[in-house]
Formats: sequence, structure tokens, C-alpha cells
Amino acid sequence: MNTSRIEYPQERPRERLLKHGPKVLSTPELLAIILGTGPKGDNVINFCHSLLLQFGGIRALLNASSEELFDIKGLGQAKISQLQALKELSVRSLEEPLRASNILNQSSIVKQYCIHQLGHLEIEHCYALFLNKAFQLIHTEPIAKGTIDQAQIYPRELVRTALRFHAAYVILAHNHPSGSIEPSVADLQLTEHLGEALALLDIKLLDHLIIAKGKALSLAEAGHL
Repeated sequence: MNTSRIEYPQERPRERLLKHGPKVLSTPELLAIILGTGPKGDNVINFCHSLLLQFGGIRALLNASSEELFDIKGLGQAKISQLQALKELSVRSLEEPLRASNILNQSSIVKQYCIHQLGHLEIEHCYALFLNKAFQLIHTEPIAKGTIDQAQIYPRELVRTALRFHAAYVILAHNHPSGSIEPSVADLQLTEHLGEALALLDIKLLDHLIIAKGKALSLAEAGHL
């Protein structure tokens, strides 16, 4: 992996941002503004450049566990807290419009949100989004975690959570770590089974998204719901 130092403009990132706006800054420069300083003897921008190379990009860095981050020289509790706060703010920025308006008009944001939550994971996870009668997001929760190619979802647990939050509608999303975005026969059968279980209590399964390689496939849009 090439972590050699690279040359950046002489102006500090914050000065460049104030003068020219954030669009002209590289990702390492933007991250440098957040972290403020690098390890002793290391330029903060080069430190951020090395971090991004090591993790493979900003998404993977923000989704890294505390244990992974603590293993990095130069990342202490303060900087790790800053990274975790930045991640949470990015999640909330996606959640905010889903909580404030009809989710049916926000399909692209729903997909972005699910990609953000699931796209980086190396084993299968399933998330559920619970909506009220106005199609507004009221709660999200991981409901299953499995292996590289399977996550066991229990209808009873999904229904119980939906009832706990008085949900009228549910959207499911799970990732395919294999990279294939196509639904398997098991995916389609499970979707039908979960939809039937929810329908017994007048709760409608609106969609089931499959997340892979930074993309989202809607089973509803594909005609499977």
C-alpha cells in the first residue's frame, strides 16, 4: 500500500474552505479539518491521507469499530469520538427527511440510508424501518445478523417490534456481501413469508431492499411485492 507523503496547497485546509468553499478540498483535507492535528511529527493532512488509504475510503473509516480505530497510532479517544460523531451526524442527515415527510416520496433517500447502514458490512445483516400511518419513519432497528451469505430473520421478532412502535408499515433491507444484487429464491420466499406474518396484524410490508456494491435493489419496484 502506498502511503507516501503527497503535496497539498500551502494554504491550510480551513483557510481554503473559508475562501473557496468545501468542494475544492480533497477528502484528506476535509478530514484534517475535523481531526485538527496529526500524531507528533506528522502533518495532519498526510495522516488523514494514510488513514483513508489504510481503511479504503471515508465510508469504511467511519464504519470502523472502536477496536479497529484504537489500533491506529495517532487515534486516541478524542479523535475516535470525533469520527463517531461525524458518522452519526451523517446517518441523522439521511434519517431527518424520512422522519419529517412521506417516505413514499423519498425512495432515493431510503436507498441511500440503507446503503449507508449496510453497504460496508462483510456478513449479512437485515435492518427494518418502521413507519407510521403517514408513512413517516418512526424507528429503525437491526433485526438479524448472520454469515457471509445468510441472515436468519424470525417473523415473530419482526412483528413484535412493529407492534411495540405501533408501526403501520415496514421496509426491510439486507446486504449481499457476495456483491450480487439479484434476489435469491430464499430472499423472495422470505419476503412473502414476512409480508404474510405482518399482514395478519394489518401491518403492510412496503418494500424489501437488497444492498450490494453501493447499490440498492427494490423488490417492490422489481415487481416482487
